Amino acid sequence: MSFFGFGQSVEVEILLNDAESRKRAEHKTEDGKKEKYFLFYDGETVSGKVSLALKNPNKRLEHQGIKIEFIGQIELYYDRGNHHEFVSLVKDLARPGEITQSQAFDFEFTHVEKPYESYTGQNVKLRYFLRATISRRLNDVVKEMDIVVHTLSTYPELNSSIKMEVGIEDCLHIEFEYNKSKYHLKDVIVGKIYFLLVRIKIKHMEIDIIKRETTGTGPNVYHENDTIAKYEIMDGAPVRGESIPIRLFLAGYELTPTMRDINKKFSVRYYLNLVLIDEEERRYFKQQEVVLWRKGDIVRKSMSHQAAIASQRFEGTASLGEVRTPSQLSDNNCRQ
Repeated sequence: MSFFGFGQSVEVEILLNDAESRKRAEHKTEDGKKEKYFLFYDGETVSGKVSLALKNPNKRLEHQGIKIEFIGQIELYYDRGNHHEFVSLVKDLARPGEITQSQAFDFEFTHVEKPYESYTGQNVKLRYFLRATISRRLNDVVKEMDIVVHTLSTYPELNSSIKMEVGIEDCLHIEFEYNKSKYHLKDVIVGKIYFLLVRIKIKHMEIDIIKRETTGTGPNVYHENDTIAKYEIMDGAPVRGESIPIRLFLAGYELTPTMRDINKKFSVRYYLNLVLIDEEERRYFKQQEVVLWRKGDIVRKSMSHQAAIASQRFEGTASLGEVRTPSQLSDNNCRQ
């Protein structure tokens, strides 16, 4: 029973016109669970209807107007009171009046700009949703429906390999190379590690994929590092002249595209972390940033051909060639 307008006397439902044919995508919620949502891309039209069903057909529902909004917003968990909207579209469905029977209102947001990918992280959430509102004097009736947006990219024009020399003077000297600096989310990281000098008793080597989420600006910057994957390269001591191949498949991990300075609120970057552990449990590591992107259905053949050639080159036995970027490992302890 509704008393002075309290209590909801109408059921509101948002229905998409292409709900039966539209693809759904899994997306992580704040509590870590995965749910499926309708999937949209930038520039697609969002259309459907708002259905109102009166719980008591014999009663009328007075309202101050009915509207539907399409909203894209960023929510920082440490500042939950403020929602930063970067997309806000409104359609008025009905003027103030009365609803005497159940009915539906059509809506259409044409070629909606959706510039960023949906994201749920440690300290931030970027979401898109439809919100239908029946305005009333005392309490509005509100219904929301989330959707997921994926941003697609084409094959990068420039995708050079990553070559590095890392070492500790007179103790360890290795060269490593990854075949590309930019990878799509279903890609394969192909590379090699070549030992030029080994005077440390190394017992283990691995590559970690690290996601770094950065939120805030200035003095209020927060960094969250999350190790997405650990890939064992070697278990045992390498010898001078040994070459270790790397082949890491990304498809099995929960990854997002790289996001840089999204609406000046947050960034998500990925790093390949090469880790060596010696027999005394000392850790030596070197990080290298890589760019991840979401692949569209259409990829230029010429670029795919170049990628195949690059992969074949790494699977051969040729040396890694001239080292372009010398650097130090992060731990300088060494015993000969």
